[in-house]
Amino acid sequence: MKIAIDAMGGDNAPKAIVEGAMKAVTLFSDIEITLYGKEPLIKEYLTNQERISIVHTDTVIEATDEPVRAVRRKKDASMVLMANAVKEGEADACISAGNTGALMTAGLFVVGRIEGIERPALAPTLPTIEGNGFLMLDVGANADAKPEQLLQYAMMGSIYANKVRGIEKPRVGLLNVGTEEKKGNELTKAAYQLLKGSDLHFIGNVEARDLLDGIADVVVTDGFTGNVALKTIEGTALSVFKMLKTALTSNLQSKLAAAVLKPKLKVIKGKLDYSEYGGAGLFGLKAPVIKAHGSSDPNAVYNAIRQAREMVSNEVTGTIRRSVEKSADN
Repeated sequence: MKIAIDAMGGDNAPKAIVEGAMKAVTLFSDIEITLYGKEPLIKEYLTNQERISIVHTDTVIEATDEPVRAVRRKKDASMVLMANAVKEGEADACISAGNTGALMTAGLFVVGRIEGIERPALAPTLPTIEGNGFLMLDVGANADAKPEQLLQYAMMGSIYANKVRGIEKPRVGLLNVGTEEKKGNELTKAAYQLLKGSDLHFIGNVEARDLLDGIADVVVTDGFTGNVALKTIEGTALSVFKMLKTALTSNLQSKLAAAVLKPKLKVIKGKLDYSEYGGAGLFGLKAPVIKAHGSSDPNAVYNAIRQAREMVSNEVTGTIRRSVEKSADN
């Protein structure tokens, strides 16, 4: 299995990318990794070249670049070369922690969309209190959505939850302002009826306040709402830990209490750590495309590679394609 990685994408590139790749090839004997980027910089951190190769390029898509223009004009950029490797069959999946918009553009116009999928969806696995996590899509690939697209999101999310996470009958929830069937806007009302009439394990509307309780395995929504929910969850988690840190270091008594609580706090932080869940998959494309978090450390990069490997091994893309074809036949 061959995985292409943009070594120059993200806040901690290329160091975190290279270290994560080395960890992955150590733990997975069935993968080969190609790193795309500035070879001299990559080699500074590459101490194990077993099943890791480098394709050199000096061109990088920056976080500040306009996505569509950058992909069109910087055809030799590390991210574009990575996507081209998947398109040409030189790699089975690709990963980048770089410019999200540019990666979605490269995924859509270089890797290509599965026939029958109207719009791809960006889908991260987010933490829950019990530690199992849930998949949410879309979180920003498309600001707007049609009811039929939310149904496709639910189908793709269910396949991923089943194939990769091993959930036999993934519970699908529709993010809404209330749990009642008639709640919401025209989009959610229409989507509710489509989901209700599908073969999916649809559990109805779910509210944002219940997401971290693990109320559903797959949560679907439009990209605008999903992105707001995602940023709110991330921001709240960071703020809570900042407040705890301030409270537990304010005086000697608090510091003594913090020393006692430290093991428990580490467990809680681990449950809320995005890096343990990998990246956000761009579902609906012809091959797995993974968007790693911009601030990914080596562990997050490793988990993104693990995620890509599992998607390829479990034929997630092929299963989505066959499901779309079956739906079209019906």
